[in-house]
Amino acid sequence: MQNIVGIDIGGSHITMAQVDPDKREIISATYVREHVDSFGPKETIFSAWISAIEKVTHDLVKSDLLIGIAMPGPFDYENGISLMQQGKFIDIYQVNIKNELAERLSIYKDQIHFVNDAGAFLEGEVFGGCVRDYKRIFGVTLGTGLGTAFYNGEVASDEDLWDSPFKDSICEDYLATRWFVNHYKALTGREISGTKDLLDRSEEIQTKIFEDYADSFADFIVKYVRNYEPEVLVIGGNIAKVYPYFKNRLNKHLEEYKINLPIKISAIFEDAAILGAAGYALKKSNR
Repeated sequence: MQNIVGIDIGGSHITMAQVDPDKREIISATYVREHVDSFGPKETIFSAWISAIEKVTHDLVKSDLLIGIAMPGPFDYENGISLMQQGKFIDIYQVNIKNELAERLSIYKDQIHFVNDAGAFLEGEVFGGCVRDYKRIFGVTLGTGLGTAFYNGEVASDEDLWDSPFKDSICEDYLATRWFVNHYKALTGREISGTKDLLDRSEEIQTKIFEDYADSFADFIVKYVRNYEPEVLVIGGNIAKVYPYFKNRLNKHLEEYKINLPIKISAIFEDAAILGAAGYALKKSNR
């Protein structure tokens, strides 16, 4: 069995696990999640990454190791070079991360493959999730931010629609968690931290907010998603967990627009990026 490790690098953590390529699932006993100071100096960042990776790979034959890494952008994914110029990871701007990791792990750089984090979510759903049998797939992650990706039958690409024009602002302002926070405060004068809190409020205010959200989500599908002509829409992120609360109204709108689009909810959520990074690395190594 090919030794594959899928890694998800976020702004404050690195999460990873060995992946079984035959069962297309994470080997849960190997799961590691560690904090990373992404605002720190280069050596602090790399030390944290290497420490975590070595915990997962210590029992694997290095020459047979394949590593897939889901990484936020901007990033040169083919060459493994960070292009993040502000905020997190600023001290590794223009650093060739592929070379650094290969040298520190004593492996060849062609054993390491990078994929965009939004694309990795969708790659994970294709590789080991809820849309294995589809060829044209649009993926949306709804949470703190808005992630969008499209799978064309071969590879998932980040569509980067979060800041695209929408209503009187941008898409993310209407579809991410902050919309629930702001809308609830506008309607009640009180505060919530997200959809989990909303479920503890009155049924009347829940219904109103989820219906308004469904209206915006339907408009987003009409304006952007429909253009890709997907066979299916897959939704991940924390907001996907409250899909039953806005499902009926959303589907009603899609019927009105004559959009026949099956909607699937992620079954693997946080594991999707790890599985997707591993699946992407396996795909690239077999080319």
